[in-house]
Amino acid sequence: MSIAINLLDRNSESRKILWAVLAAFFIHLVVAFSLATFSGKLAPLPEVEDKPAELTIVNVMPTPAPLPKNAQFMETQESKKSAEAPKEKTFESNANSIAASQIPADGESALPSQEGKDRPFPNLESQAASIGLEGQPPQPTPAPSVIPTPQPSQSPPSTPTPPPSTPTPPPDQLAMLLATPPPAITPSEELAASPTPESAMPTPTPQATEQPESSYRPYLEQTRTRGSITNRGASAVNAVGTPLGRYQKMIYDSIGSRWLYYTKKQGDLIAIGTAHVTFAVDRDGHVQNLKMTSNSSNEAFANVCLESIQQAKAPPIPEDVSEVLPSEGLVFDISFTMFAN
Repeated sequence: MSIAINLLDRNSESRKILWAVLAAFFIHLVVAFSLATFSGKLAPLPEVEDKPAELTIVNVMPTPAPLPKNAQFMETQESKKSAEAPKEKTFESNANSIAASQIPADGESALPSQEGKDRPFPNLESQAASIGLEGQPPQPTPAPSVIPTPQPSQSPPSTPTPPPSTPTPPPDQLAMLLATPPPAITPSEELAASPTPESAMPTPTPQATEQPESSYRPYLEQTRTRGSITNRGASAVNAVGTPLGRYQKMIYDSIGSRWLYYTKKQGDLIAIGTAHVTFAVDRDGHVQNLKMTSNSSNEAFANVCLESIQQAKAPPIPEDVSEVLPSEGLVFDISFTMFAN
């Protein structure tokens, strides 16, 4: 009986020791977890450096879309010009124009949709041809010529002779002579008249003369096109006027006016067809590397096309244009077409 009681006591003490060890382990675990959790919160915060307030200005205006590199040139007619540049700058031109279409969009190109002739090139309107005056760059105004001061001439005394008969004045001076003439001045009065001092002569004020724009107009027939332009109105494209576009327009006008003149003069010798010509204009305005790449017409038409380019008066390329051009200058690829009436 005593042995059983001793065994029960030992088992009771073992359980107490086991529970004590487990309790101590749990307490240590709780303490370790608490230290890991609250050690960061109890650490002192770093001192914040006192800096002056800074103001940053950000431009929130949208950057305009740049003109695509090597954008295709399309001439802007007078009726299509716009003072405002388009948002989408698809073509390079001599003036700004905003895209519009006569009929609903029915294609994928950047052209308006319209009805017209079936041609391999787009014409957005029809107009009659006019050779006109070539467009030239403004020329410097010449210095005003100095008007000599009239000096009185002393004539030696002589025997008075009868006055010669007065010739009939030209028609443009007749109106000036219809008024009552002033009394004649005798030689003595002429000698007594004091000459007008040079300082009293009015100095002519030079006036800046503006060179008229080219009045050359090519013959155009509205062509049939299908495009993706949805804005309704008179047919036009999104084009931006640039210095390069205005210079190209000047070259095309100079060549076109001569070509129109020669084709009218030699119309009986020219056959129907198309001629493709390539050439370059160097920085001095000289035509270089002129080549006839193809011709479906006859030799007379080819000569007209080449002569029109050779005799074109190209001014020197402006500096703001030559900076973006390759070393060979401005390269052109022009198609001349003669259609049947």
